[in-house]
Amino acid sequence: MSKISELLRKIKNLNIPTKDTVESIESGAYNSKFRGGGIEFSEVREYVPGDDVKRIDWSVSARHNSLFVKEFVEEKELNVYTILDLSASNNFGLVKSKLDLSFEVAASLMFLALRNNDKIGLGIFTDDLEKFIPSKKGKKQVIRILKELIEYEPKSEKTDIMKSLSTLNNKLKRKSTIYIISDFISDSYEKPLKFLKLHHKVILINISDIREKEIPEIGYAYLEDAETGEQVLVDTSDKQFQKQYAEHVSEKMKTDKKNMNRIGIDMININNEESFDVTINRYFRNKGKMKN
Repeated sequence: MSKISELLRKIKNLNIPTKDTVESIESGAYNSKFRGGGIEFSEVREYVPGDDVKRIDWSVSARHNSLFVKEFVEEKELNVYTILDLSASNNFGLVKSKLDLSFEVAASLMFLALRNNDKIGLGIFTDDLEKFIPSKKGKKQVIRILKELIEYEPKSEKTDIMKSLSTLNNKLKRKSTIYIISDFISDSYEKPLKFLKLHHKVILINISDIREKEIPEIGYAYLEDAETGEQVLVDTSDKQFQKQYAEHVSEKMKTDKKNMNRIGIDMININNEESFDVTINRYFRNKGKMKN
């Protein structure tokens, strides 16, 4: 993992100016599309001309023989959840493991939420949602979550994103901003994302490694699936194998992006080719331009 000073520098440099998630981090505060946009029940009052008829409380109106409407107040804080994949495939990495990179990204997002007085929660998954910490405010909550991330020992090495997100959907009680951090090496998981998107802002952060795009020429070698232990002997120097492998990886990335675009969920691709804060900043700057 990065040294604390390096991690804090990256957190300080994060600037995510977008109306969807963050307006301005440089100013010390950000506004999500959910901040001020969510509503919470407050009280019932008498109807006045111009009120939205959809807010009429018919049961109260019937008791009083007069029209009453439900009054709502805006939610002034965000629920920010970081959902982290700790399956075995994330242990892979050339310079640093995908898991270390995932931890850095997760910690950064949590510190940003802390700085802006939002509620922060955590989910840890492999082939199921193994750990869920409901969102709360404050430094103690962030320390508790970071401690959990550092010390947690996954119960499984496998990945099942569909099952994990289905479980997560049942646990979330209030509208939230959800960052799902994973290498997304799993079977189809579109269905639970569709359900999550109905009530929450969902952003996928895809963690990959440069060596997953191309195989180094080292002759014959065994490639092992970290989650199943299955091994295959391949000739890494074979040009045809290298071509097929690169095409397979490229096609998977295109397919994932296409599937997510179809259901309206963005995926930020982060790898060790550039600092993650640069990648995130570029994504949200471009997202802000498209929204304006």
